[in-house]
Amino acid sequence: MQSVMPEAAAIQTAVSVRRCDDSDARAWDAYVARQPDASFFHRFGWQRVIRDAFGHRAYFLVAQRDGVINGILPLVHLRSLLFGNSLISMPFCVYGGIVADDDDVREALRREGMSVARELGVDCLELRHRQRQFADWPAKDLYVTFRKEIADNDEENLMAIPRKQRAMIRKAQKTGLVSEVSDDLDTFYAMYSESVRNLGTPVFSRRYFDILREEFGDEVELLVVREQSTAVAAVMSFYHRDEVLPYYGGGTTRARATKANDFMYWELMRLATSRGIRVFDYGRSKQGTGSYRFKKHWGFTPEPLHYEFGLVNAAEMPDISPANPRYRMFIAAWKRLPLPVSRILGPMLARDLG
Repeated sequence: MQSVMPEAAAIQTAVSVRRCDDSDARAWDAYVARQPDASFFHRFGWQRVIRDAFGHRAYFLVAQRDGVINGILPLVHLRSLLFGNSLISMPFCVYGGIVADDDDVREALRREGMSVARELGVDCLELRHRQRQFADWPAKDLYVTFRKEIADNDEENLMAIPRKQRAMIRKAQKTGLVSEVSDDLDTFYAMYSESVRNLGTPVFSRRYFDILREEFGDEVELLVVREQSTAVAAVMSFYHRDEVLPYYGGGTTRARATKANDFMYWELMRLATSRGIRVFDYGRSKQGTGSYRFKKHWGFTPEPLHYEFGLVNAAEMPDISPANPRYRMFIAAWKRLPLPVSRILGPMLARDLG
């Protein structure tokens, strides 16, 4: 058998990295569909969503061998006087970062990402990974995610929820609440924007949610909970392969009294189960917060997220977390804003938060 010269093998397996354009969308999404480490937030459509909703420029990188995609890295440039200058994969998303077939591809994408970061003169390159990728980079441990495989029947899923939380769900079921899949984005946005204001966080624009539904179609869905005919809670969920991710939610003051949020997430789990969904992804939370405790009460185990930073013009990782004392006065003041004012001012700030 004729042996292959080392030089020829090296040429055959060389990795090339380039920037994408719209003509790459189909091949990019085909790679995301077959790569188990890729998330909904790696979809090519996010480039348009972020551009049209927030005005930020994207730099989507693709790695190839012999014309075949072996890895991807979606990047977005966020530059703000208030919140710094960063290149992020992916802003506004809980997951992102590099997806690659092997270590050589992963390293090639990291090098090219840093090259783009230096070209743009950013403070840092931030990669949002579920698993640690680069031990030589500093990383934040502020966030965790809550993901869990669910059974194919409601009874088993209900019994997997700790007893106290099960009791909350059953209590909510007795109040007469009903849930429905809905196209009523106005109702959702009214409750979502009020809830976000109450947390002291700037709200996204109504247009952002329109763009999400335009881009991803049936993979973005609203579930609304009503008490009689009055909406009391709603959640926007993302569907990806066999996973559901409730991502944006909100409720009225009545939601707490009726346990509408407990009812809503159980109804979403039931709906997902009926559709053959096998992973319920509660998304990220900051450790020690109310949402963190709420998800733990459902029997979900927190998994650390690894947000890794390649420092360019910064000496340390940026800190724009609400836990930063620098933002405490702003958060307290924002909670007191009249709701109509928060809906006007919020989108101008939220577009740069990432």
